[in-house]
Amino acid sequence: MAILQVGDNYSVGGKQYLLGLYDTAGQEDYDQLRPLSYPNTDVFLICFSVVNPASYHNVQEEWVSEVRAYMPHVPYVLIGTQIDLRDDPKTLARLLHMKEKPITYEQGMKLAKMIGAQCYLECSALTQKGLKNVFDEAILTVFHPKKKKKRCGKCRNSCSIV
Repeated sequence: MAILQVGDNYSVGGKQYLLGLYDTAGQEDYDQLRPLSYPNTDVFLICFSVVNPASYHNVQEEWVSEVRAYMPHVPYVLIGTQIDLRDDPKTLARLLHMKEKPITYEQGMKLAKMIGAQCYLECSALTQKGLKNVFDEAILTVFHPKKKKKRCGKCRNSCSIV
């Protein structure tokens, strides 16, 4: 099963947190196994590529409905990834060939509002732009929620992110 787990200490605002990350496979083959990693999750990072419109559409059609079905009280943050490719000539040519365009920041914000995400962020793993902000916001969503959400009460200075 392709679920990557990483645990590390992480600091936000001078306070240390133990961060557990589970990168779950999005392939259909893992539909039955993926939810097994959900218990004890404190926040979900629902990601899509800004240069893959199909992944953007899957957010609402697949990922949000799955998260709501299995973990209805757990908050989620919407993340647009691969922002370094939004202006890449080869990527733009490929998208144009398919009669598509990159997803804009405004489209990401609109989707985040529509699905009830805590916030919308963008990042690039390649350039690291916005990456620290993603993890900071995930931790802040758990420990300083913007909206009152039901909590299990078990989480103190550790956080599980799926």
